[in-house]
Amino acid sequence: MKLGAITTIVCELCLAAATAFADDAAPTNAPPKPPTWDVSAAAGLTLTRGNSRTLLGTANVLAVKKWELNELDFGADGVYGESSGVRSAEQLHGFGQYNRMFTQRFYGYFRVDGLYDGVADIDYRVTVGPGVGYYLIKATNTTFRAEFGPGYIYEQDHDDGHRSYMTLRFAERFEQKITAVARIYESVEFLPQVDDFSNYIINSEAGVETAMSKKFSLLTYLQDWYHSDPAPGRLKNDVKLVSAVKYKF
Repeated sequence: MKLGAITTIVCELCLAAATAFADDAAPTNAPPKPPTWDVSAAAGLTLTRGNSRTLLGTANVLAVKKWELNELDFGADGVYGESSGVRSAEQLHGFGQYNRMFTQRFYGYFRVDGLYDGVADIDYRVTVGPGVGYYLIKATNTTFRAEFGPGYIYEQDHDDGHRSYMTLRFAERFEQKITAVARIYESVEFLPQVDDFSNYIINSEAGVETAMSKKFSLLTYLQDWYHSDPAPGRLKNDVKLVSAVKYKF
């Protein structure tokens, strides 16, 4: 076989191999994977024995999903405590919120909150309402949003019976990633009764989270729930300082 023919064959083989490699490396037209839920859970436990006998356990679960122009947030948390055999805390709380983005920063929402507090004699408190929100800051490491809308509260107190009324909802939430492994956050929610502003609820929370590994982090937060018109014989303020271990699924 002549040298020219051999050279031609070799060049054709190299060209075929290069074409096949390029086809394998080229991006496919397969549709992108649908967004998944971002789910995390945290739990903390304080136990003392000796001169005092106390037990305090806390747990919470949070699920977030964002896709296209939609945002979904679901959460539930609970606390139970005893001091010298007497119940000192018994609370369950849950919420769900759907956001529909109109622009990159402006959105409408619908939110539902539910609360049970055995120590505060709240058999249930359900708050529902739509509203609008706006991201005042929406950056990679920082978010700050404000929300406003009407609401309605249905409440059953153990001693004071049933009551329901219209409210307004003013809320804000701030988050800041301060290092590659740490973030801080705070939120405040103000719910005044429409026809009686002396009756109002303020829910607030501030915390710091520090990652210990890819899945585990240490979460410390202060939670303050204030009701200007509590059940008879109960205090207006409930404060919890919680340290917990958080796991990200």
